[in-house]
Amino acid sequence: MADKIKNTTEFIKLDALLKFASLVDSGGEAKNLIQNGEVLVNGEVCTMRGKKIRPGDKVELGGKEVIVE
Repeated sequence: MADKIKNTTEFIKLDALLKFASLVDSGGEAKNLIQNGEVLVNGEVCTMRGKKIRPGDKVELGGKEVIVE
């Protein structure tokens, strides 16, 4: 089951979301995981750490899912 993250702005960047959702401990870790193709956005590999994540998007990392509201 996916965790839901409430975002109060138009979007949040992928690397920031990973930190905000506590899926990673640091921005550097987020950068490495994204560049290595380990992060899925809406079911597809995303290697852009600055990707804008908007409400309704689903992010997956290591078997954990987060849905942005």
